[in-house]
Amino acid sequence: MKSPGVIYVTACPVGCTTALTDTALQLREGLLRRCSSCGQLLSSASEARYSETMAQFDDSAFNVTIGGAQARRDAVARKRLTRIAALLGKIPRDIRLCDVGCSRGQFVAAAIAGGFSAEGVEPAPQIAQAARDAGLPVRTGLLEDQQYADASFDALTLFEVVEHLRSPLPLLAECRRVLKPGGILLISTGNAASWTAAAMGAHWDYFDMARDGGHVSFFNPRSMARLAANAGFSVERIDTARVKFHDRENTPRWRYAAGKLLAEALNLPARFAGRGHDMLAWLRKPAQ
Repeated sequence: MKSPGVIYVTACPVGCTTALTDTALQLREGLLRRCSSCGQLLSSASEARYSETMAQFDDSAFNVTIGGAQARRDAVARKRLTRIAALLGKIPRDIRLCDVGCSRGQFVAAAIAGGFSAEGVEPAPQIAQAARDAGLPVRTGLLEDQQYADASFDALTLFEVVEHLRSPLPLLAECRRVLKPGGILLISTGNAASWTAAAMGAHWDYFDMARDGGHVSFFNPRSMARLAANAGFSVERIDTARVKFHDRENTPRWRYAAGKLLAEALNLPARFAGRGHDMLAWLRKPAQ
């Protein structure tokens, strides 16, 4: 059933001016819509529904990880930090980095542990305070609120942020302003052109606002590249990874196991084809 009220996202967030058309993907909030120019998929959620699901992020207990989960996150963070340093051609101690929408600051902590000069910005007050209580340099608010000087940072990261935004271009404009010439902007989000999205359709958990609050805007490599260009960035590369075909919670064990084996076999081809459901966009501010 379509959520009542005015639809929160009414135009392509990438900056296209072409019409949005309904798809056949029916979510709780209504049909997903598609930009006919870049292929961006958009929720039909109302502003009230969007705000309701976003509330989960302002909780001091949100996003707590322990044990193996934290170790895996740290390993992923180290790989990303290593690539950032390589793209910049600098050693960590010479790199100033800001994680925008940093939640509890786990990536900030990993960067500091790796020798970077790192800090974070988080709009949810309680979770930002939790990060500070853990001893991390995290500011509360939007990046645009912080009044950083021009060319303050060598690198910025936006992990699982852009899918929440009705209009990401103002944020990317601010990212461009506070980055040094030649600086790196790393964006992570889901890939709506993935084999996972094609196989699972409306059942893909990334489309489910009850599970992933505030997800209203779903990118693909083409729409991400267009967003980058519209914001004045060049694309260093866009990587995708991982495939799945079933939700573990709602699938018979035998079917889930078979689907997992097939997905694992397709992980490498998905990387080469740009069809993995996790997307990383490595963008660069022009040097001049």
